[in-house]
Amino acid sequence: MTRLFARLFLALTGWAAEGTRPDERRFVLIAAPHTSNWDLAYLLALTRVLDVRVSWMGKHSLFRPPLGWLLRATGGVPVVRHRRGDTVTQMAAAFANADSLALAVPAEGTRKYAPHWKSGFYHIARTAEVPIVMGFLDYRRRRGGFGPTLYPSGDVTRDMDRIRQFYADKTGLHPNQAGDVRLAEEDLRTPRESDRELRVDE
Repeated sequence: MTRLFARLFLALTGWAAEGTRPDERRFVLIAAPHTSNWDLAYLLALTRVLDVRVSWMGKHSLFRPPLGWLLRATGGVPVVRHRRGDTVTQMAAAFANADSLALAVPAEGTRKYAPHWKSGFYHIARTAEVPIVMGFLDYRRRRGGFGPTLYPSGDVTRDMDRIRQFYADKTGLHPNQAGDVRLAEEDLRTPRESDRELRVDE
């Protein structure tokens, strides 16, 4: 029934799904570009049509009554954020305890303009030893879904070059609010240093 509603929603708004369901049962899904409140609705509809149930992270305070049950029902995972690295540790543990988990992470971290992406998605995948799937929304073409799969190597710049290439022609609802597809640590450390001393932005 939910898949039927997802198809109806996409048809009424002129959207269509692209890509195929990833072969992997556990992966981090990049959710980008992220410039609008509508992004979550399209993400959930597109992934449902493609037969993938995604989970997404949210502040634990959002999951209190009366709407907490609804957020969990749509795949929400409450995260407690106190110190740097907590999110990576919690999500890596979630992967370790799950046979199947597709965790959607908005790499930009905000709908507003930010000069670079947050690196949490990358380090969650590295720590949990799972691949990264490049999910996308392209408002220009009204298409969205799954792109290539990347197994993070630890060479952050090389991996991000592949990610940059894929997202180069993807347009958010508000293009002026989209920042560069780049991690801050690319400017701060060499790839070897980055792999040795990870810095997680949340």
